[in-house]
Amino acid sequence: MSAPPPENNPNEAHPDDAVWVRHHAFVASKLRRNYAATLTHGVFGMTGFRLIYAPTIIPAYLFVQTGSAAAVGLGMALLQLGGTLSPILSGARVESRNRILPYAITVGSLMRVMVLALALTAWFLEGPPLLLATLAIFLFLGFFQGAQRVAFQMLMAKLIPIAQRGRLQGVRNLLGGGIAAGLAWAAGTYFIEEEWFGNGYATTFLFAFILTSIGLVVLQFGIREPDAPTLRAPVPLRERFGQFRDLLAHRGFRAFVAAHGFASIARVGLPFWTIYVGQQLGLSGALIGSLSLAYLASETLSNLAWGQIGDRHGFRIVFLGSMVFNLIGMVLLVTADGWWLHLAFVALGFGMSGWMMAAMTLVLEFGAHEDIPMRIALVTTVEGAVSSVGPIVAGLAIAAMGFMPLITAAFLSLTLALVVVLWRVSEPRKAAI
Repeated sequence: MSAPPPENNPNEAHPDDAVWVRHHAFVASKLRRNYAATLTHGVFGMTGFRLIYAPTIIPAYLFVQTGSAAAVGLGMALLQLGGTLSPILSGARVESRNRILPYAITVGSLMRVMVLALALTAWFLEGPPLLLATLAIFLFLGFFQGAQRVAFQMLMAKLIPIAQRGRLQGVRNLLGGGIAAGLAWAAGTYFIEEEWFGNGYATTFLFAFILTSIGLVVLQFGIREPDAPTLRAPVPLRERFGQFRDLLAHRGFRAFVAAHGFASIARVGLPFWTIYVGQQLGLSGALIGSLSLAYLASETLSNLAWGQIGDRHGFRIVFLGSMVFNLIGMVLLVTADGWWLHLAFVALGFGMSGWMMAAMTLVLEFGAHEDIPMRIALVTTVEGAVSSVGPIVAGLAIAAMGFMPLITAAFLSLTLALVVVLWRVSEPRKAAI
């Protein structure tokens, strides 16, 4: 009996067929349990972290503290800078480990500690000490988020067959995002507007910590992880950059990295759009809640559709569709007026959900299975590098020239991402056949 070939290249035989036979048999036997645990973790994790990473609450929190778009840019830059530093280190740790789950739990726990720290500092500090503490927490939160992203994506690649990942992400995002949309509206309308427990932002962060911690506990005790079918030998860190050169020799992956970088430039502007709309409508807790609901609800409702499309037709078309919705959102941002500006956040929610799903899934499908950790690390590092420099530039540009230069740059970068994928990236599943 011959082994099922590596899932990302059906025509490539693996040198040790018996290892792959055992691996696929274990994955199949534990699939229902692992699917349920991964889904439950994702729902609670997404519900909590969407309250943190939605482009509404954190930018408003910084803007309320400082009244400065430049300070918002600095905070978002530090959040992304941390995520730039850690993926390569995390990928190096993961690719040489037989089991990934213990490492994933460790970095996931540290990320949640940072969310708790946001809540505690919001309650017990004020003025410059609060701002400095918040910025430091953002740096560490981003660092652990980058490490967690690599570990959890590799864990999903190890446990969930490729044809079921889109459906899993779609259902997870539908459930988690739906709950998050309601909580984000409640956070803005009640927690923040009415200053629950003395500080509505702190209360929101505490809720996020509790929800994400529940998800992590479910993952720890629910997952049954197989041994790795292949492992990379530990390599000195300086040699990692040589491996990146080898990975980029793959034409499709190289073009995808470029397109992902262009899309990341557009994403830089996302936290600032809440301030842009707030200057027109008045930045209140109710507005934060309604914008969060518009963004997260559309992001949630579109996820199931994106997942089904990706499973059936591949995630290249999902990437292309997400760029179109992001472009529509940018047009609405400058043409809509009054409460119609919420439609821009609806379109941006559709676009962002598709982009994130396509980016996280496509990266698993280019090349060999054992290269997955470093492919994720490379893509995450590129995204983080753009997103760490971009917010500072954007914040200073807004302070000097207003929002239109940033809106124009975001529109052009989205167009470039669309063109690169359309002309230079083939569907990797078809390319492997």
